[in-house]
Amino acid sequence: MARDMDRTLIFDLDGTLVDSAPDLLEATNAVLAALGRTLIDPATLRHMVGFGARSLITQAMTATGAPPVESDMPRLLEIFLDHYRDHIADHSTVFPGVIETLAGLKAQGVRLGLLTNKPHDMTLSLLPLLKLDGYFEAVYGAGRMAYAKPDPRIFADVVRDVGGGAAVMIGDSVTDLMTGRAAGAPVILVDYGYTPESAASLGADAVTGDFREIPALARRLLG
Repeated sequence: MARDMDRTLIFDLDGTLVDSAPDLLEATNAVLAALGRTLIDPATLRHMVGFGARSLITQAMTATGAPPVESDMPRLLEIFLDHYRDHIADHSTVFPGVIETLAGLKAQGVRLGLLTNKPHDMTLSLLPLLKLDGYFEAVYGAGRMAYAKPDPRIFADVVRDVGGGAAVMIGDSVTDLMTGRAAGAPVILVDYGYTPESAASLGADAVTGDFREIPALARRLLG
C-alpha cells in the first residue's frame, strides 16, 4: 500500500479548482462584441470551457453565426487574451473545499501538481490572486511545452517534476480523462465542472461532487 508521501495528485484548474467561467465569459463576449455578434450567456459558455482559448472562440462564434476564418484567429485571440489578462480574477472563485483539502494533502506529504490547458503565464498570474500558489510542486500550463493535454508526455513531465510516485489525474472533462488514460493513470472527475457531457457518463475511475472526497478516492485508487 502506498504511503501518503508516495502518492502524486495532478489537478486540472478551470472547472476543477476554480470557477473561472465568469471571467472567461467576459473575455469571450469581448471578442463577440468586437465583431458585432450577439453575446452569449453563462449557461452557454460553461459547456465550451476546457479546450483552450482558440476552441472557446470558435465555439462561441459558431453559436452566434459563422465560425471564424483561420486568418482572423490571431486578431481574435489577441482581443480575448488581452481582456482576460486584465480581468483574470475579477469574478473567478475557488470551489468549496479546495483550499482546505489542498492544505491537508500538503501537510500529509502528498505530492501535488497542476496541469491545465490555460496559458502558462496566465496560470501563474491567477494562482496567487486566488491564494492557490504554494500548494503545487510543479505547474504546467499551455505553452510551457510544445504539447498539452491530453498528450501523456505532459502528464509524465508534471509527475517527474513533483518527484514521481503513483499518480492520479483529477479534473472535470473528457480532456482530463483522456490524459489520464493515455498516461496509464487512474482518473477522478468532479461533476460540477464545465464538461458538456455529464462527468458520470465519461467512464472515470471515480466521480464526486464534493472536492473534499478526493483524498479518500485517491487513496483507494492508488492503494
